Amino acid sequence: KKKTKKSGLLFAKSKKFHANGVNHNIRFFEPYPFVTRSAKGKFLQDVDGNKYIDYWMGHWSLILGHAHPAVSNQVKKQLPSCWMHGTVNEMTVSFSEIIQKAVPVAEKIRYVSSGTEATMYAVRIARAFTGKKIIAKIDGGWHGYATDLLKSVNWPFDQQESKGVADDLHVVSMPYNDLQKSLNILNSVKDDLAGVIIEPVLGGGGCIPATKEYLAGIQEFVHKNNALFLLDEIVTGFRFSFGCLYKMMGLDPDIVTLGKIVGGGFPIGVICGKDKIMDITDTSSHTKMDRSYIGGGTFSANPITMTAGRAMLSHLKKNSGSLYDKIGALGERARKELTQVFDGKVVTTGKGSLFMTHFLSNDISEIKSAQDASRCNAKMLQKYHFDMIAKDGIFFLPGKLGAFSAVHSQSDVKDLICASERFAATI
Repeated sequence: KKKTKKSGLLFAKSKKFHANGVNHNIRFFEPYPFVTRSAKGKFLQDVDGNKYIDYWMGHWSLILGHAHPAVSNQVKKQLPSCWMHGTVNEMTVSFSEIIQKAVPVAEKIRYVSSGTEATMYAVRIARAFTGKKIIAKIDGGWHGYATDLLKSVNWPFDQQESKGVADDLHVVSMPYNDLQKSLNILNSVKDDLAGVIIEPVLGGGGCIPATKEYLAGIQEFVHKNNALFLLDEIVTGFRFSFGCLYKMMGLDPDIVTLGKIVGGGFPIGVICGKDKIMDITDTSSHTKMDRSYIGGGTFSANPITMTAGRAMLSHLKKNSGSLYDKIGALGERARKELTQVFDGKVVTTGKGSLFMTHFLSNDISEIKSAQDASRCNAKMLQKYHFDMIAKDGIFFLPGKLGAFSAVHSQSDVKDLICASERFAATI
């Protein structure tokens, strides 16, 4: 508190205007979050002048770091020509061309302004295309705040997530990486199964990769039963290579949702789908009763987001070899050395540049699902993260996974390990 007096005062004022003082639930942490004034490269700076090495990186969206010139310079050039048209603009076409070449399933694309909207519409399309109602998701799977998918996100998974959310009899939930139990659940609803939505790396549920066998088994069942296979790659898209993780895993999804990285730090959600499926959203060729109405929103495909996204992906494409090798190596080292530092008391999960440390409880030794993660010591993880914020100037959003970006270095991993060694000595 001594280091963040201005943040304390500003946050107290924020609580007069905003519910719990924040505008995203996870941004609150005890006793109060610091208030950021600026960000550049790998650093956040708060209103008290404290600097933090950032591993949250804008909800993992800033793979190039904060305020990267490749993006900011193009945005500055666009601003004099207007930042909101409300009409079709040419930069959307060139941006979509880049995405389509990198993501083969993107035979047709529709832009929205958030990942929540993208997954909400993907589910609607699946129901419209198949004429069925049931959507299957994963225990611990986070697909945004849309009513349909705000289910089985947090432990205990069988309890309602929120008041005001009507009980949805048309959403079922499955255990991650347990193929047989998942197939049993799917088999029980197969006659009315519209689709399965799944993250190839469980983000909010614990930074846990799915096995190739699990995803392939789910996809096979879904396609055999005339349902759609929906991959939520909002976290994983363009995170491990220039494109989506599904290509690296040999999968054939019907719809893929994107967000985060592809927006270049500006609000975005993307629905990418096969021609035959996305056709049902075409209002020119379908009547009201035959179409899936997916809208877009006032700020969808606005010229600033399109410009930033195009700049981001253009830069990534030119530098993809060295960039992905670098951040992947940083992630691999962090996962290995963090596990060693805590001498068997933790498991550090993740893939490529993503990582998360789980403090193990007595009855668990490996993390394969959100259920496993939920049985770990979440309070200790939050204490660990907060300790590094307060003492080391290292920022993880307490309790959440970390992400390396292009501006992080091996010396940052060394500093992270030193801070972890200091904390480990206290427990």
